[in-house]
Amino acid sequence: MDEKGGGPETFDPNIPEEGPSVPPPGWLDDIHGYQGHKGEQDDNSPLYPPPPAYNPQPELDRNTVVPEIRVPTVSEDVARDALLKFVESKWRYSSKPARNLTFKELSPITVYRYRLETYTESRTSTWKFEPYNGQAVDGPEYGTPPPPWDVPVTLPDIYTDVVMKVRVPHTSFIKVCHTCHGCGRTRCVSCFGRGMKRCTHCHGHRHSRNQRCTFCHGHGHRRCISCHGRGFKTCHLCQGSQNLLHYILLTVTWKNNISEHIPDRQPDFPDEKFEQVTGDAFFVDESLLVYPIQGFPEQEICEVSRRLIADHLNRFSSNCRILQQRQTIELVPLTHAHYYYNGKVYSFFVYGTENKVFASKYPSACTIL
Repeated sequence: MDEKGGGPETFDPNIPEEGPSVPPPGWLDDIHGYQGHKGEQDDNSPLYPPPPAYNPQPELDRNTVVPEIRVPTVSEDVARDALLKFVESKWRYSSKPARNLTFKELSPITVYRYRLETYTESRTSTWKFEPYNGQAVDGPEYGTPPPPWDVPVTLPDIYTDVVMKVRVPHTSFIKVCHTCHGCGRTRCVSCFGRGMKRCTHCHGHRHSRNQRCTFCHGHGHRRCISCHGRGFKTCHLCQGSQNLLHYILLTVTWKNNISEHIPDRQPDFPDEKFEQVTGDAFFVDESLLVYPIQGFPEQEICEVSRRLIADHLNRFSSNCRILQQRQTIELVPLTHAHYYYNGKVYSFFVYGTENKVFASKYPSACTIL
């Protein structure tokens, strides 16, 4: 093989080099309602069409009357059982202190958790393509493509996160593959279409250490393993079909956006523990747009309600459609239990309706009895 110019007979100048993997700018025509696409199949830069103009207004909440609130308490038996379960989950903890402790005081603490849920729908679109192998083509000749927010979809259960992908009707058409230019094959970039590559052992000299190269059998070149000596590969985009079916894919995303707030009332108890438990939702208000809570005894809850509702409306109304809002106030059980053991005073917290335990200190954390 002549390394400077010659090559095997497999070289075919009519097989093009591999082109771009995405359509070049201007390759695809704009479709009404979807202008702005650059003709690229790029999930990182989809179009975010704003929702149709609408001006929903919150209705005055008729359920702002605060019901009678009873701070939940736990008995000594419940507190002891909760501590024993906690100790069982800690292999270094002895159950003896939990069984033999003497309670000094059980102090219930009033803890409110405010939660705002805003259920939204957003729609994005991007060009997609697939090899064309004779499948049906739903093109503009069958009708006008519907705008993004007019494409019919089935609503999921409310407050559930769902992503649905829908092919936009009447946006499909066939074009020659932009990577292989309709050839179905592209020149092998590893051997530059020659089918053979210089032997890496003898560097094309055919001999190594004054002996005939055993790797290339004295030819100075070896078959390209990338294309198996053919000099070309099947186009990876059209998979040899020579044509691509282009269409617009609409992605519909339903998301429940949640914001929560718990006033910090107990510095010795980590607030993040409340994320693991549930409470008693004694106040529930649901509407298209909810109205800020007024007249609640805990003024901080009223302020948080006003701030979060305004924040959600500002964040989600510009590029999403707000389908529903729900605000709740939960009373989360929290009891601070103080007890004696071996003449010393210790404490732990029982929290949530699940009666979970948090104990920063516990007697005998080494010996299991």
